[in-house]
Amino acid sequence: MGKHLKFLTAAGLAVLAAGTPASANKIPTTAGTVEGTTSGDGRIQVFKGIPYAAPPVGDLRWREPQPVKKWDGVKKATEFGARCMQGPIYDDMVFRDPGPSEDCLYLNVWTPDTGRQAKLPVMVWIYGGGFQAGATSEPRQEGERLAHRGVVVVSVNYRLGIFGFYTHPELTKESPHRASGNYGLLDQAAALAWVHDNIAAFGGDAANVTIFGESAGSFSVSALMASPLSRNLIHGAIGESGAAFGHTLRTEAHSELDARNVKFAETIGAKSLEALRSMPAQQLLDAAMKEKKEYRFGLSVDGYFLPETVAEIFASGKQAHVALLAGWNHDEENYHEFFGDKPATSESFRAIIKEKAGDRADRFLKILPAETDEQARESAGLLATADFIAAGTWKWMEAHLKTGNAPVYRYRFDLAPPVAAGATGADATPSASHSAEIEYVFGVLDSKKLPWRPVDRALSEQMGAYWTNFAKTGNPNGTGLPQWPPYSAKDGYQVMFLSTSRPAAPDPERQVYVLFDEMTSQAKPKP
Repeated sequence: MGKHLKFLTAAGLAVLAAGTPASANKIPTTAGTVEGTTSGDGRIQVFKGIPYAAPPVGDLRWREPQPVKKWDGVKKATEFGARCMQGPIYDDMVFRDPGPSEDCLYLNVWTPDTGRQAKLPVMVWIYGGGFQAGATSEPRQEGERLAHRGVVVVSVNYRLGIFGFYTHPELTKESPHRASGNYGLLDQAAALAWVHDNIAAFGGDAANVTIFGESAGSFSVSALMASPLSRNLIHGAIGESGAAFGHTLRTEAHSELDARNVKFAETIGAKSLEALRSMPAQQLLDAAMKEKKEYRFGLSVDGYFLPETVAEIFASGKQAHVALLAGWNHDEENYHEFFGDKPATSESFRAIIKEKAGDRADRFLKILPAETDEQARESAGLLATADFIAAGTWKWMEAHLKTGNAPVYRYRFDLAPPVAAGATGADATPSASHSAEIEYVFGVLDSKKLPWRPVDRALSEQMGAYWTNFAKTGNPNGTGLPQWPPYSAKDGYQVMFLSTSRPAAPDPERQVYVLFDEMTSQAKPKP
């Protein structure tokens, strides 16, 4: 475990000796007492905006998270903390916090009002947003409904973009670990250490912590499983659409990043690290956004959080050997991404396959139906989804299946949510698109004003049960639920199709992913 995590672990003993709090909503932590609120039904205690690390401002910009300064008295934990610095990148993100700030390392806890000795399973949520945007204050990530299922839910803010993933030779030189970048992931690891040291006071079991996340949050789950700083703090993992195994949000080496990042600093007039740290946060963010390369700041092999790539760590069996539940949505990417400016026809599909797949084209065309234009569009959508996010997620599960010594459960979210009244264009076409499952998992469909149907609410209940059962036992199955078999060669690589009525079945697309992996593994990675 890294030094930056030890300060919390050592302090954790203080919580055990703190005694019973004065009231149910006043909880002692290693830094001081926090006071939360109670849900409307009186069954869930809610704590928002708890600081888990010192504000990464001034000289702490681009440093690993530092200990929180202890406070006297009682700190109110009733409002979400500020979200980390970010631009307006995704129009589907709705926030309920004070706004963007560098002072953003806060977490939230929803816990059933069952007392400190309950030792409930813990679920730690990591939001998505391409490592460039996102925050815990989004209504679709509200943890109260999941907590009603007998788990403690924690959600974590972490640094983003240039503030969370910038590398630079001077940063590497000043670091005691000779590492720079991955600050957002170090934040997540520090939050897990906070959970380890403090969650018992909230009724949680530090020996049963499941991490779960979507998109970049799912990438983070795979990285946290791999990192020597966090893998021993994890007892289960859930990944929704993403893993650090493909070319999307790909992990880069410092040799690729440093020269580019030094040049970026020079273009904004910062000739030293001191100048970079002195620059106002908004000015730095604006400069980064002007590059129109929002994904330039992401995961790197820093030699500390990630001594190797995530894929290499899994290949050698050094990851957390814990149960994994993962999958993706049916329509992660639209078929138009495959066709580009060409017509979406069977003829175009065949021509593109022959161009992209080369000597593997005939094999692709044999297993991907394209006799009609409709079939071609369906096959193109499958390949676009694979290219964007599914292939990397598939490789993650396959790698863990080989070396993880733990069960794997795979899903595909197939139910297209209803469209909004008055929707036009692409928005008027129902699809199980990227991130569509989040409201279902958290049981907060009404956080979006859509004409929800009974089938949506039934699936949301089912998914909430699967996810929390998995957190409790490492197995999603439970009374009254359709059986979810493990994903393994022995059972034909079973997939749970989360939809209206389709049962689990052997993977019907395995040949496609095996061939896709064969082709992309030999291709030059995308920048």
